[in-house]
Amino acid sequence: MNTRLYSLSKQLGTGLLALSFATAALAASVQPPWSEARPDGYAFHVPGIDNAPDLHGDVNDPQLVIFFAGNQYMVVNELLQAFKKAHPDYQRVFAETLPPGKLVNQIENGALVFGNMRIHLKPDIFTAGSGRVEDLQKQRGWFAETRPYARNRLAIMTYKGNPYEVENWEDLAQAGLSVCMPDPEFEGIAEHAIIPALEEAGGKALVSEIYQEKVNDGSAFKTVIHHRQTPLRIMQKKCDAGAVWYTEAKFHGQMKNHAISLVEIPDTENKTATYVAARMKDAPHEEAAKAFMDFLTGPEGQKIYSKYGFMPPDAAAKKDDRQNSE
Repeated sequence: MNTRLYSLSKQLGTGLLALSFATAALAASVQPPWSEARPDGYAFHVPGIDNAPDLHGDVNDPQLVIFFAGNQYMVVNELLQAFKKAHPDYQRVFAETLPPGKLVNQIENGALVFGNMRIHLKPDIFTAGSGRVEDLQKQRGWFAETRPYARNRLAIMTYKGNPYEVENWEDLAQAGLSVCMPDPEFEGIAEHAIIPALEEAGGKALVSEIYQEKVNDGSAFKTVIHHRQTPLRIMQKKCDAGAVWYTEAKFHGQMKNHAISLVEIPDTENKTATYVAARMKDAPHEEAAKAFMDFLTGPEGQKIYSKYGFMPPDAAAKKDDRQNSE
């Protein structure tokens, strides 16, 4: 190989290597967990491989176990730190932030299998949308006490700058727009909030355009765990927009300054959810559970939820506020 050709080949190889590193850096920067963890020990995380962003805290001999509706993942670390500061006797706390349906499956099966790991812990507290908690109490009678503690509403999440100028539900159906939409088979936000909102905005035709026609032509991706998949796919430019809870879009677009924009939906076209905390009748750590319920619904817990964009619980919530919150 002559000197000039060798030099060109070397420059090309260096450029490709730099591009490879840049791509890897971008991939790492958009991978969850996005909320700040406070590990007391060696922190190990390989983006896309060894990653358990929805498992929080102490899995070994916990003094309190909480199963949170998954869309509250951004709140949990700060909330638990504040609780442990207020209650020094309870320092080993474990929490999960998975879709409530998955949490119910875990309770009924006695354990969660996560990769090669098996977590065999009973929750002291279970949180979800008001409708799911009411239904579980009627069907299974699991809970000793329930309390509403926060509300949420819908929003649209887009890539930073909103290049497709998405402004409302009808815009999600536009040709050429790739969308992430929660799968109603797995996520209550779809069945009980998004689909009713779409129907009110554009009738069954709009629902069909987004959930059937766009799925069939490949321009709609149905998520199983939207609070992780939708922002990740948008930041990776695999989706242009998606329907989410307001707090998720606020967290990424305004609090973390990720490549995400928040599109607000007017109250007249929106749906809300009320989150309820339920103390289990067979809670292994009953006193800790009672202390956490008081903290969650007290001034400090409410202040933390407000910081992340959640609304306070409202006894006069609308009748359609019976959705499974995830």
